[in-house]
Amino acid sequence: MQNKFTRNVFFIPYALWIALFVIAPLLLILYYSFFDIEGNFSLINYRKFFTPVYLKMTLSSFWYAFLITLISLLVAYPTAYLLTKTKHKQLWLLLIIVPSWINLLLKAYAFIGIFGTYGVANSFLEVIGIGTQQILFTDFSFIFVSVYIFIPFMILPIFNALDELNPALVYAAKDLGASGWVTFHRVIFPLTIDGVKSGCQVVFIPALSLFMLTRLIAGNRVITLGTAIEQHFLVTQDWGMGSTIAVFLVIIMFLIMLVTGKRKRGV
Repeated sequence: MQNKFTRNVFFIPYALWIALFVIAPLLLILYYSFFDIEGNFSLINYRKFFTPVYLKMTLSSFWYAFLITLISLLVAYPTAYLLTKTKHKQLWLLLIIVPSWINLLLKAYAFIGIFGTYGVANSFLEVIGIGTQQILFTDFSFIFVSVYIFIPFMILPIFNALDELNPALVYAAKDLGASGWVTFHRVIFPLTIDGVKSGCQVVFIPALSLFMLTRLIAGNRVITLGTAIEQHFLVTQDWGMGSTIAVFLVIIMFLIMLVTGKRKRGV
């Protein structure tokens, strides 16, 4: 009885936090989504969202988030695998995670200098004879910087999954004559799929709502749902439309969490 009372007492701050900083903001966004730019109650924002402009923007957001997640996964999985085989794996993992502690704005401005006309990247291209290229304000620079920012969050869950993998299972597969690819395809990857799902989740969801990098790195050449929300709240002052986009973005994120959050049973 005493333990139950203690758990209930400790649960109160958590419940208050969830109510004030999760549920209340979501309800506020939902409330504002039913008002037009003049403050009148209307469903016009929801009708506007299903017009070609916003549907194209949604597809564009999904496409860029998919590319960022895919490239991050292709780089992160072998990196995490190699980390588990190194002698000081925790130290190397820390060195990979440390850049994520740096402010996002500082990293964005650093890449503006690197990819700029007189930056390090163009200086290297001139040395090898290619000459100065327009690297900044392109899709390439946007995806490259996004992958750089998100890749530690992809590596960490995959590393944990690989590190917890029972090596006896890998040895058993090799003893039974399985090749390296078959061992990876039939043993290693299936047993670490939860780490892959977690990594894809923590990369894909925030990548859908990027807006700072679309301005600083892509030069507004890339328009995402996050960019549209920022524009409606800070520029056009159409809070209703911005809230409507946010509502759909939250629904999309929730669906992604349901899909990637499934866990295998009976293993």
